[in-house]
Amino acid sequence: MYSEKVMDHFHNPRNVGRLEEASGQGNMGSQECGDYLVITIKVNSEQIIEEIMFQVKGCAVAVATSSITTELAKGKHVFDALNISEIDIADALGGLPDEKMHCSLLGAGALRKAIYDYLGTSESGL
Repeated sequence: MYSEKVMDHFHNPRNVGRLEEASGQGNMGSQECGDYLVITIKVNSEQIIEEIMFQVKGCAVAVATSSITTELAKGKHVFDALNISEIDIADALGGLPDEKMHCSLLGAGALRKAIYDYLGTSESGL
């Protein structure tokens, strides 16, 4: 049902935790009734995402999509990272079942919110 890459990121998630001195933080989902993701980023003076960590409450796919999101964003300029989509996340994991695509939305959304927090703006403010 799930690709080897999904299972690898579920069993061995990368960048788990929370940055204490984060440049930005993005939250996505619902703590009360489902998957919930927090992404924290540290951005350097060249606006490169130097460090990124996540904390997630959710299913195996939520863990895997959160983990791969951090790998896709790390080392990228913030404006390049803003373009990481839920499709990019799903593709990087070798695809996801339709009923689990919402998990990739969590990753893309929380990443964007963390970048907007760093930039001191909202999506509509760019």
